[in-house]
Amino acid sequence: MIYMWALILQVFLIGVSLSMDAFAVSVTDGMCYGDLNKRKAITIPLTFGIFQAIMPLCGYFLGSVFMQYIDAFDHFVAFGLLLIIGGKMVLDGIKELRSDQEEIALKKFSYPEVALQGVATSIDALAVGLSMLAMTGIDKVNIFGYVSLIGVTTFALSIVGLIIGIKVGKLFRNKACVAEIIGGLVLIGIGLKILIEGLIG
Repeated sequence: MIYMWALILQVFLIGVSLSMDAFAVSVTDGMCYGDLNKRKAITIPLTFGIFQAIMPLCGYFLGSVFMQYIDAFDHFVAFGLLLIIGGKMVLDGIKELRSDQEEIALKKFSYPEVALQGVATSIDALAVGLSMLAMTGIDKVNIFGYVSLIGVTTFALSIVGLIIGIKVGKLFRNKACVAEIIGGLVLIGIGLKILIEGLIG
């Protein structure tokens, strides 16, 4: 029983670790998206939580045969996606900053963009699934419970990040372009972090 609780704690801490990028992106989304309602807002943590649960599950069932190939390029994919999304935000923000408008509308919510963020922030979790394969006590019956714990942890922390972002975003209501530039730079920074970790790992 003690061992089982220790294993649950270990998986929970893995979930917290994996959630940090999703948390940071949630802060950015809350800060930049100006048309969030309850349905759109809940989509962000829900998307991140689902992807953070699915990716380790995929890694677990793919096993070591395919993971060596995935591990070679997953960080490049994550970096590329975040660079594209973040770069577009920075360019749009700079373009708006140079415009003559006194007040600029905040960034519009985008389901495809949130989905890409979900993929980018969770793709490194594939390797976690492989490590779970090697962890004693995690079999094909228990794995669904453990990846659900990771997903729920990500969901909860992403909600916190989103709330923080919304509150911070209110400071930029009259300068939405500033929020967009900062948000874009944050996404690029997260992408660089994932890339560096992948290259030196």
